[in-house]
Amino acid sequence: MTLSDCCILNSGGGAWAFEPLARQLSDALWVEVSEIPRAHNYLLLADDSTVSQCNSFVPIAAMGMASDKRLLAKAFADHEVSTPQTFLFDSLEEAERLLADSPDRQWCVKYPTGCGASGHRMLTANMTLPEGWPMPLIVQEFIRLERPEVYRLYGAAGRLFGWVARRFPSGVRPSPWVAHARGARYEAAGEPPAEAVTAARKALEASGLLDSFGCVDLLVTSAGRWVVLEVGTDGIFNHVDRDLGLPAIERLIQEQIAEAFWSRVGVWRPWGATPWRPRSAGG
Repeated sequence: MTLSDCCILNSGGGAWAFEPLARQLSDALWVEVSEIPRAHNYLLLADDSTVSQCNSFVPIAAMGMASDKRLLAKAFADHEVSTPQTFLFDSLEEAERLLADSPDRQWCVKYPTGCGASGHRMLTANMTLPEGWPMPLIVQEFIRLERPEVYRLYGAAGRLFGWVARRFPSGVRPSPWVAHARGARYEAAGEPPAEAVTAARKALEASGLLDSFGCVDLLVTSAGRWVVLEVGTDGIFNHVDRDLGLPAIERLIQEQIAEAFWSRVGVWRPWGATPWRPRSAGG
Protein backbone atom coordinates (compact mmCIF):
# COMPACT_ATOMS: atom_id res chain seq x y z
CA MET A 1 0.00 0.00 0.00
CA THR A 2 1.33 3.43 -0.97
CA LEU A 3 0.10 6.99 -0.61
CA SER A 4 -0.84 7.02 -4.28
CA ASP A 5 -3.50 4.38 -3.58
CA CYS A 6 -5.40 6.79 -1.28
CA CYS A 7 -6.97 10.21 -1.68
CA ILE A 8 -9.46 12.76 -0.51
CA LEU A 9 -11.98 12.50 -3.35
CA ASN A 10 -13.60 15.85 -4.15
CA SER A 11 -14.87 16.54 -7.66
CA GLY A 12 -17.79 17.77 -9.70
CA GLY A 13 -20.14 20.66 -9.29
CA GLY A 14 -20.24 21.84 -5.71
CA ALA A 15 -16.78 20.56 -4.85
CA TRP A 16 -15.82 24.13 -3.95
CA ALA A 17 -17.98 23.84 -0.82
CA PHE A 18 -15.79 21.02 0.48
CA GLU A 19 -12.43 22.54 -0.50
CA PRO A 20 -11.45 23.86 2.97
CA LEU A 21 -12.26 20.51 4.56
CA ALA A 22 -10.49 18.66 1.75
CA ARG A 23 -7.31 20.60 2.52
CA GLN A 24 -7.63 19.86 6.26
CA LEU A 25 -8.16 16.16 5.64
CA SER A 26 -5.31 16.02 3.15
CA ASP A 27 -3.00 17.41 5.83
CA ALA A 28 -4.38 15.07 8.49
CA LEU A 29 -4.32 11.87 6.44
CA TRP A 30 -1.13 12.73 4.50
CA VAL A 31 -2.84 12.03 1.15
CA GLU A 32 -3.62 14.09 -1.94
CA VAL A 33 -6.92 15.67 -2.89
CA SER A 34 -8.02 14.10 -6.16
CA GLU A 35 -10.85 14.41 -8.67
CA ILE A 36 -10.36 10.77 -9.68
CA PRO A 37 -11.13 7.91 -7.28
CA ARG A 38 -8.39 5.62 -6.06
CA ALA A 39 -8.35 2.31 -4.23
CA HIS A 40 -9.13 3.98 -0.88
CA ASN A 41 -11.09 7.23 -0.76
CA TYR A 42 -12.21 9.73 1.85
CA LEU A 43 -15.18 10.77 -0.26
CA LEU A 44 -16.43 14.33 0.00
CA LEU A 45 -18.13 14.83 -3.35
CA ALA A 46 -18.22 13.24 -6.81
CA ASP A 47 -20.75 12.70 -9.57
CA ASP A 48 -23.24 9.87 -9.24
CA SER A 49 -21.47 7.45 -11.57
CA THR A 50 -18.21 7.88 -9.66
CA VAL A 51 -19.89 7.56 -6.27
CA SER A 52 -21.58 4.29 -7.27
CA GLN A 53 -18.16 2.69 -7.90
CA CYS A 54 -16.23 4.38 -5.09
CA ASN A 55 -14.65 2.59 -2.15
CA SER A 56 -15.51 5.17 0.49
CA PHE A 57 -14.19 5.30 4.06
CA VAL A 58 -17.53 6.70 5.26
CA PRO A 59 -20.24 4.42 3.81
CA ILE A 60 -22.23 6.20 1.14
CA ALA A 61 -25.53 4.88 2.53
CA ALA A 62 -24.61 6.30 5.93
CA MET A 63 -23.99 9.72 4.37
CA GLY A 64 -27.51 9.63 2.97
CA MET A 65 -29.02 8.56 6.25
CA ALA A 66 -27.20 11.26 8.23
CA SER A 67 -28.52 13.86 5.79
CA ASP A 68 -32.20 12.93 6.18
CA LYS A 69 -33.83 13.02 9.62
CA ARG A 70 -36.71 10.87 8.39
CA LEU A 71 -34.34 8.01 7.60
CA LEU A 72 -32.62 8.52 10.93
CA ALA A 73 -35.94 8.42 12.80
CA LYS A 74 -36.75 5.01 11.34
CA ALA A 75 -33.26 3.63 11.94
CA PHE A 76 -33.24 4.92 15.53
CA ALA A 77 -36.62 3.32 16.21
CA ASP A 78 -35.53 0.02 14.68
CA HIS A 79 -32.36 -0.03 16.83
CA GLU A 80 -34.08 1.26 19.99
CA VAL A 81 -31.91 4.39 20.19
CA SER A 82 -32.97 6.70 23.02
CA THR A 83 -34.54 9.82 21.41
CA PRO A 84 -37.27 12.34 22.10
CA GLN A 85 -40.59 10.86 20.98
CA THR A 86 -40.68 11.14 17.19
CA PHE A 87 -43.36 10.58 14.56
CA LEU A 88 -43.57 10.57 10.77
CA PHE A 89 -46.86 11.95 9.47
CA ASP A 90 -48.32 12.19 5.98
CA SER A 91 -50.12 15.47 6.69
CA LEU A 92 -50.22 18.45 9.01
CA GLU A 93 -53.72 17.43 10.09
CA GLU A 94 -52.32 14.18 11.49
CA ALA A 95 -49.48 16.03 13.21
CA GLU A 96 -51.79 18.60 14.80
CA ARG A 97 -53.70 15.84 16.62
CA LEU A 98 -50.71 15.65 18.92
CA LEU A 99 -51.59 19.09 20.24
CA ALA A 100 -54.96 17.83 21.45
CA ASP A 101 -53.75 14.39 22.52
CA SER A 102 -50.74 15.74 24.47
CA PRO A 103 -51.59 19.29 25.61
CA ASP A 104 -48.87 19.18 28.29
CA ARG A 105 -46.08 18.61 25.74
CA GLN A 106 -44.50 20.70 22.98
CA TRP A 107 -43.71 19.44 19.51
CA CYS A 108 -41.58 20.70 16.63
CA VAL A 109 -41.61 20.08 12.91
CA LYS A 110 -38.07 19.48 11.66
CA TYR A 111 -36.95 20.26 8.14
CA PRO A 112 -35.70 16.77 7.25
CA THR A 113 -32.66 17.64 5.19
CA GLY A 114 -31.68 20.91 6.84
CA CYS A 115 -28.55 21.54 8.89
CA GLY A 116 -27.95 24.01 11.69
CA ALA A 117 -31.66 23.70 12.57
CA SER A 118 -32.50 25.48 9.32
CA GLY A 119 -36.24 25.33 8.69
CA HIS A 120 -37.25 23.87 12.06
CA ARG A 121 -40.37 25.34 13.65
CA MET A 122 -42.74 24.67 16.54
CA LEU A 123 -45.88 22.72 15.79
CA THR A 124 -48.93 24.96 16.27
CA ALA A 125 -52.61 24.69 15.44
CA ASN A 126 -53.58 25.70 11.90
CA MET A 127 -49.95 26.24 10.91
CA THR A 128 -48.82 26.30 7.30
CA LEU A 129 -45.61 25.06 5.77
CA PRO A 130 -43.79 26.38 2.69
CA GLU A 131 -44.80 24.81 -0.61
CA GLY A 132 -42.68 21.81 -1.46
CA TRP A 133 -41.93 20.83 2.14
CA PRO A 134 -40.56 17.24 2.01
CA MET A 135 -42.91 14.50 3.15
CA PRO A 136 -43.53 12.66 5.36
CA LEU A 137 -43.33 15.25 8.11
CA ILE A 138 -40.93 14.54 10.94
CA VAL A 139 -42.44 15.71 14.22
CA GLN A 140 -40.49 15.40 17.44
CA GLU A 141 -41.16 16.23 21.06
CA PHE A 142 -39.50 19.53 21.89
CA ILE A 143 -37.62 19.33 25.17
CA ARG A 144 -37.42 22.82 26.60
CA LEU A 145 -34.48 23.39 28.91
CA GLU A 146 -33.89 26.17 31.43
CA ARG A 147 -30.54 26.74 29.73
CA PRO A 148 -30.61 25.63 26.09
CA GLU A 149 -27.67 23.33 25.43
CA VAL A 150 -26.78 20.40 23.21
CA TYR A 151 -23.88 18.00 23.71
CA ARG A 152 -21.81 16.34 21.02
CA LEU A 153 -19.69 13.20 20.99
CA TYR A 154 -17.49 12.11 18.09
CA GLY A 155 -16.70 8.60 16.94
CA ALA A 156 -14.03 7.14 14.65
CA ALA A 157 -13.54 3.41 14.02
CA GLY A 158 -15.56 2.55 17.11
CA ARG A 159 -13.77 4.90 19.51
CA LEU A 160 -15.87 7.71 21.01
CA PHE A 161 -14.16 10.93 22.05
CA GLY A 162 -14.30 14.73 22.23
CA TRP A 163 -17.25 15.47 24.54
CA VAL A 164 -18.32 19.08 23.97
CA ALA A 165 -21.35 21.25 24.76
CA ARG A 166 -23.01 23.85 22.54
CA ARG A 167 -24.39 26.82 24.47
CA PHE A 168 -25.25 30.45 23.91
CA PRO A 169 -22.64 32.74 25.45
CA SER A 170 -23.54 35.60 27.72
CA GLY A 171 -24.95 38.50 25.74
CA VAL A 172 -26.27 36.33 22.89
CA ARG A 173 -30.03 35.93 22.75
CA PRO A 174 -30.74 32.20 22.98
CA SER A 175 -32.76 30.36 20.37
CA PRO A 176 -34.81 27.20 20.90
CA TRP A 177 -32.50 25.66 18.31
CA VAL A 178 -29.01 25.38 19.80
CA ALA A 179 -27.04 25.63 16.56
CA HIS A 180 -23.61 27.10 15.86
CA ALA A 181 -25.17 29.02 12.98
CA ARG A 182 -27.58 30.66 15.44
CA GLY A 183 -24.88 31.94 17.77
CA ALA A 184 -24.26 28.95 20.04
CA ARG A 185 -20.60 28.23 20.82
CA TYR A 186 -18.74 25.08 21.76
CA GLU A 187 -17.26 24.41 25.18
CA ALA A 188 -15.18 21.45 26.35
CA ALA A 189 -17.41 19.40 28.66
CA GLY A 190 -14.97 17.03 30.36
CA GLU A 191 -15.83 13.33 30.54
CA PRO A 192 -19.12 12.14 29.01
CA PRO A 193 -21.66 10.35 31.22
CA ALA A 194 -21.82 6.60 30.60
CA GLU A 195 -25.48 6.78 29.54
CA ALA A 196 -24.65 9.42 26.92
CA VAL A 197 -21.82 7.26 25.54
CA THR A 198 -24.13 4.25 25.29
CA ALA A 199 -26.79 6.26 23.47
CA ALA A 200 -24.24 7.80 21.09
CA ARG A 201 -22.70 4.43 20.26
CA LYS A 202 -26.12 2.96 19.45
CA ALA A 203 -26.90 5.97 17.24
CA LEU A 204 -23.66 5.61 15.28
CA GLU A 205 -24.27 1.89 14.89
CA ALA A 206 -27.87 2.42 13.77
CA SER A 207 -26.79 4.94 11.13
CA GLY A 208 -23.90 2.83 9.80
CA LEU A 209 -21.22 5.22 11.03
CA LEU A 210 -19.70 3.37 13.98
CA ASP A 211 -16.81 1.90 11.99
CA SER A 212 -15.93 5.09 10.10
CA PHE A 213 -16.52 8.66 11.31
CA GLY A 214 -19.47 10.56 12.68
CA CYS A 215 -20.75 12.74 15.48
CA VAL A 216 -23.84 12.52 17.67
CA ASP A 217 -25.84 15.40 19.14
CA LEU A 218 -27.58 14.69 22.44
CA LEU A 219 -29.35 16.45 25.27
CA VAL A 220 -30.35 15.47 28.77
CA THR A 221 -34.00 15.74 29.80
CA SER A 222 -35.21 17.23 33.07
CA ALA A 223 -35.62 13.64 34.25
CA GLY A 224 -31.93 13.00 33.63
CA ARG A 225 -32.36 10.81 30.52
CA TRP A 226 -29.88 11.23 27.67
CA VAL A 227 -31.54 11.35 24.25
CA VAL A 228 -30.12 11.50 20.74
CA LEU A 229 -31.19 14.28 18.38
CA GLU A 230 -29.23 13.39 15.25
CA VAL A 231 -25.94 12.23 13.81
CA GLY A 232 -23.62 13.87 11.29
CA THR A 233 -20.74 12.86 9.06
CA ASP A 234 -18.65 14.06 6.12
CA GLY A 235 -19.52 13.63 2.48
CA ILE A 236 -21.84 14.47 -0.44
CA PHE A 237 -24.56 16.27 1.51
CA ASN A 238 -22.78 17.83 4.46
CA HIS A 239 -19.75 17.77 6.72
CA VAL A 240 -19.07 17.83 10.43
CA ASP A 241 -18.29 21.27 11.83
CA ARG A 242 -14.59 21.61 12.76
CA ASP A 243 -14.77 25.30 13.72
CA LEU A 244 -15.11 24.65 17.44
CA GLY A 245 -12.80 27.27 18.91
CA LEU A 246 -11.26 24.37 20.85
CA PRO A 247 -7.85 23.64 19.27
CA ALA A 248 -7.15 20.49 21.30
CA ILE A 249 -10.43 18.86 20.27
CA GLU A 250 -10.12 20.05 16.67
CA ARG A 251 -6.72 18.35 16.54
CA LEU A 252 -8.10 15.23 18.22
CA ILE A 253 -10.81 14.92 15.57
CA GLN A 254 -8.25 15.02 12.76
CA GLU A 255 -5.97 12.58 14.59
CA GLN A 256 -8.71 10.05 15.21
CA ILE A 257 -9.95 10.25 11.61
CA ALA A 258 -6.40 9.70 10.35
CA GLU A 259 -5.87 6.72 12.65
CA ALA A 260 -9.24 5.26 11.66
CA PHE A 261 -8.62 5.73 7.93
CA TRP A 262 -5.22 4.10 8.00
CA SER A 263 -6.44 1.29 10.25
CA ARG A 264 -8.92 0.48 7.49
CA VAL A 265 -6.25 0.63 4.79
CA GLY A 266 -3.54 -1.31 6.66
CA VAL A 267 -1.03 -1.19 9.48
CA TRP A 268 1.32 1.26 7.76
CA ARG A 269 1.12 4.92 8.74
CA PRO A 270 2.59 7.68 6.56
CA TRP A 271 3.74 9.60 9.67
CA GLY A 272 5.81 6.60 10.75
CA ALA A 273 6.14 4.98 14.16
CA THR A 274 5.84 8.28 16.07
CA PRO A 275 2.51 9.64 17.36
CA TRP A 276 0.26 11.21 14.72
CA ARG A 277 1.00 14.70 13.51
CA PRO A 278 -0.32 16.62 10.50
CA ARG A 279 1.82 16.49 7.38
CA SER A 280 2.35 20.27 7.60
CA ALA A 281 4.14 19.76 10.93
CA GLY A 282 7.04 18.12 9.07
CA GLY A 283 9.57 15.86 10.74
